[in-house]
Order: sequence, then structure tokens, then C-alpha cells
Amino acid sequence: MYDTLTLERYAEVLFWALSRARSAPYKKSDLILVNYDIDGLALAEEVCSLLYDKGMIPVPRMNETPRMQLDKYTKANNKRLTTLIPGQRDLYNHLNGSISVYAPASLDHLAAIEPELIAMHSKAQQPLRSIMQTREDMGAFSWTLCMYPTQALADQAGITLEEYAQQIKAACYLTKPDPTFEWRQFARKVDELTEWLDSLGDCTMHVESESVDLSVRIGQRRKWVGFTGRNIPSFELYVSPDMRHTNGVYKSTLPTFRSGNVIGEIELTFKDGRVTNVTTAHNQAFVEQQLNQDTGAAFVGEFALVDKRFSPISTFMANTLYDENHGGEKGSMHIALGNSYSNTFNDAPEKLTEETRKTLGFNSSALHWDLVNTEEKRVVALLPNGKRKTIYEGGEFLL
Repeated sequence: MYDTLTLERYAEVLFWALSRARSAPYKKSDLILVNYDIDGLALAEEVCSLLYDKGMIPVPRMNETPRMQLDKYTKANNKRLTTLIPGQRDLYNHLNGSISVYAPASLDHLAAIEPELIAMHSKAQQPLRSIMQTREDMGAFSWTLCMYPTQALADQAGITLEEYAQQIKAACYLTKPDPTFEWRQFARKVDELTEWLDSLGDCTMHVESESVDLSVRIGQRRKWVGFTGRNIPSFELYVSPDMRHTNGVYKSTLPTFRSGNVIGEIELTFKDGRVTNVTTAHNQAFVEQQLNQDTGAAFVGEFALVDKRFSPISTFMANTLYDENHGGEKGSMHIALGNSYSNTFNDAPEKLTEETRKTLGFNSSALHWDLVNTEEKRVVALLPNGKRKTIYEGGEFLL
């Protein structure tokens, strides 16, 4: 899909993002996992080549194909679905970084699989995620991910493959002579906005739109996070709110894709943090299973806003990485059900113990599911001193 120059630019952006995402600089011979779908092989090859040029050691790993995934869930028993492959823990304990190239050949091949099986396998992988989180908190690991255009994505989005590829190029600044320069400029603007949002303190955000009437308390010892380098592209500003104080109604307006299932609009009702009612047009059983897979799955782990001035993403992309960063004419917001982000804690990562997480209302779950709303909205901050301040309207932050 892309010529050599575009692939080289893309790889440079990914390595820069990986470096920004890590608190300590990379060293020679650091181990970098390169996960890729087979349709993204061209970019994965370019990434590995660049890593060698930088003195790193790439560890390329191709993800399962759609058939491999389908066979896993239809032919493997529970023991095989929950077994960690020998050597995986050791590998993850030595990794210094991870770059993932998402290029799906199918989006709905797991639609007929029992949700319980998918959840079972996902929960079994939690030890590996915990290792990465611990190493990231230590400053020894960082990760980033990106997307490569495929026919399956374009078909689901309702646009041509060429149009899809152009959306990715524009969103990642790959049409610019020096894409990393463009990302540095954007990062400076985001840092200014997060500093302003942090100054609002432990406020409650009240969101109103045509189908949203939601209150989310930010919580104590929080900080807002902007461009971290973890995702390319990323235009969201987000925080992990106090999971115990979400109330009202929220509705996603963009379809979402999870474990091969396509789900349209999802309406959620919250009371004292927990989802008390959920309705969908279809796949109701799958959604309910996701929310019931563990204690934290029915609570909010992320609250995010996207400024339309920053994001060039203007169409439905059938992928959360892009759809959660939708700019368009009205900007967007999203909440994520499930796990909180520890990087929104405003102190040293090692101080965010399990006891502290519970005290401060940081959610814990194997789930992290972003649900996007693109309606015109107003966000008012109810400040600790009792005053009200409109912080977002017309798709823009009101700094």
C-alpha cells in the first residue's frame, strides 16, 4: 500500500513514539518485540530494519491469522486456552519495548465464538500484561502500536482501501517531510492543555449531549495525560477517574469491534460508578458478558476528550485506535469500561499500590473497552470551590 519512503517515515515515527513513551532512554542491544499481522509485514520489516540501525535487537513475532484464532477457540479445550506457553514469562521479563502493527485480515471471524471462551483466554494472559506494566512502571519498558490499511478494515468502514490508506497517512503526518517534527509540535500543545486541566483539581466533569447526561468525578492524586507515544496516532487527552463516582447515562455513537464482534450503539446507565443497565441493538449477550467478566469490568477506567482542531481523522475507521481519536466537525469523547491507566496517578508509579488504588478509586480489570461518542457536547467542570467552568464546547477545549 505504501512506497518505501512512506514506510521509512512510518517506522521513524514509531521508534520516536516508543522512545517518548519510556521514562528512561533506550540503550544499545535492548530487546524490542515487534508484533505484526501478516498483512502488515512490509511495515514490520521496515521497523525491524530501523531497530537494527539504532543498535536494538528486534524480536519479530507474527500474530495469529484469522483461521489460527478460529481454530484455537473451536478446537482447544479450557486447559489449552488458559496455558501460558513456556518461555513467555521469561521473554516478557527481559523485553525493553514493544511495537505492534495491527493489520487485520478479518474483523468478524470470531463472532460465533462463545464470549466466555474469549474472556477465559484473555484473563489467562493477565500475568504477561502485569509483567509489562511492572516493567513500564520501573522505566524499563514502553510500547506503541499503529495500524496498517487492509481491505477488511476498509470494507467495514465503508470506504475504499486507497481512502483508508490516505486517512492513516494524514493522521500520522506521513505526508509531511518530517513527521516526527510534526508530532513534537503537537506534543508541546498537548502538554500545555494537560497542565491547564490538572489545575482544575479534583472536580466533577458533567457531560451533556443529545444522548449523554453523565457526571464523572476526576478524583484525588490524578493527572491528565496527552500524547504519550503509546498509540500512533493519538489526539486524546485522558484521565482515569474515581471509579466510584460515575452517574448518569452514556451512549456510544460509533460502532465498536471487540474479539471479532461488531457492536453498534451501546447505551449505559451508571449509578455510584457501576453500570446498572446496558442496552444494544444486537450482540447484547456478548456485551453483558464483557461487563460481567470480573468485578471492575462494569466500572469506568478512562475518561477522554478529543479536540477537533488537532485530529484530522474525519471518517469512521472501524478501529478503536482511530475512532477514539475522531476529530470530525464536533470532536469526540470516550469512556473506557475496565482497567485504569496507572500513568494518570500524579506520583511515582511504585506508590500506586493495590491498597492505594482502592483508596483512590483506580479501577482494576482485565477489560479495557473504549466506547466513543461523536455528538455535539458541552463539558462543565464542577470545581472543588463550588464554581462551574465550561472546559469543552463545539468540539474544542476552552483554554
